[in-house]
Amino acid sequence: MGTTTVEPGAAAPGPKTNRIGLTVMDYKGGKTTLCAGCGHNAISERIIESMYEMGVQPELLIKPSGIGCSSKTPAYFMNRSHSFNAVHGRMPSVATGALLANRRLVCIGVSGDGDTASIGIGQFIHLMRRNLPIIYIIEDNGVYGLTKGQFSATADLGSKLKSGVLNDLPPIDTCALAIQLGATLVGRSFSGDKRQLGAMLKAAIAHKGTVMLDVVSPCVTFNDHEGSTKSYKYVQEHEEPVVEAGFVPHFEEISIEYDAGTTFDVKMHDGSHLRLRKLHEDYDPTNKTKAVKDLMEAHEKGEVLTGIFYLDTQKPNFVDLLQMTDTPLAHLPQEAVRPPQRVLDEVMESLR
Repeated sequence: MGTTTVEPGAAAPGPKTNRIGLTVMDYKGGKTTLCAGCGHNAISERIIESMYEMGVQPELLIKPSGIGCSSKTPAYFMNRSHSFNAVHGRMPSVATGALLANRRLVCIGVSGDGDTASIGIGQFIHLMRRNLPIIYIIEDNGVYGLTKGQFSATADLGSKLKSGVLNDLPPIDTCALAIQLGATLVGRSFSGDKRQLGAMLKAAIAHKGTVMLDVVSPCVTFNDHEGSTKSYKYVQEHEEPVVEAGFVPHFEEISIEYDAGTTFDVKMHDGSHLRLRKLHEDYDPTNKTKAVKDLMEAHEKGEVLTGIFYLDTQKPNFVDLLQMTDTPLAHLPQEAVRPPQRVLDEVMESLR
């Protein structure tokens, strides 16, 4: 164990800072009130690490969420950022309004499998179609953790509750749905896979379109038992990564070292590089049809595919399509947002 010697009268070294001069403590949140061992807490830790390493200004981040255990988690990371708990299942409309009003914001929307795939499915579908620049995270445990652990719409057919009840309905695969509808970065990870989830979150920060990450996050109280397909043990035994993800931020030196034909090197919107090393021989992150087919086949085999399934860095996002001003709407002068009397008179005259 080494020791650090400080010369008499010399100031002790301060805490390590990132590229914008902040410490990791500047990205922390409040103390969690979730169950000990909850996978959601691990996701919060990865978000803190990724935002710190990428140098995101906390005051420019917004954290809308819905209702549920997952939607409480924005309180546990980045307490200098603005949080908003929306009505159950209605987080997408709140996020859309905020990002259209101020395109400078970075948005990480946190939802759950119930909040997204049941009461919020309509809003989720239209959000995926629009390619809004948002990082949409589903903390997916397959149950309603706040209301005693009933099955959610992502629970696998045949999975079992602690009470012994079997699920007799097929699951909604939010990744397959997001790919089909138009999201431009779609992936699945596991709350217990620190390295994979961290790389995916950093890629998400660099992406300027809809990112949809479904993170399997075991509920230790209601869904971490034998017979559950979203338990720590089941995912660890059945996880099948399609790629190994690496990420090089734009502010670090880019070096190209990989075997041709085995790795995709994707330049992200901000100049960062996402490296996807194939684990499946025929993997292609730009092939939408193949991505959905792989997900469907994995369900039939009882596998949990993880990794980035689909990526499109060329599709214009919703804010650009609507030609929103760079100046936040609240900062525009009155003459820029209010039609002059002459225009109103012309409208009234046209209606006669």
